[in-house]
Amino acid sequence: MMISVPITLEQLITAVQQLQPEERAIVAQALIKFDLAADLTALIQEFYTQPPIDDISDDDIMAEIKAVRQQNRQI
Repeated sequence: MMISVPITLEQLITAVQQLQPEERAIVAQALIKFDLAADLTALIQEFYTQPPIDDISDDDIMAEIKAVRQQNRQI
């Protein structure tokens, strides 16, 4: 059973400040994971809203691959 308690942001910050350093680190890691997931979701959504690039052919891709491979052989 989950209990929900409404608190203000200031109360939350005060509560986190009272945690032990290890516990604060866990809270920080959870916030970072949430932010990274949100950033990744936004990036994916932005990617899918872009129009597709149709002017690149398979021949163009193969020519680029061959050029890069040739450069790698010369190095």
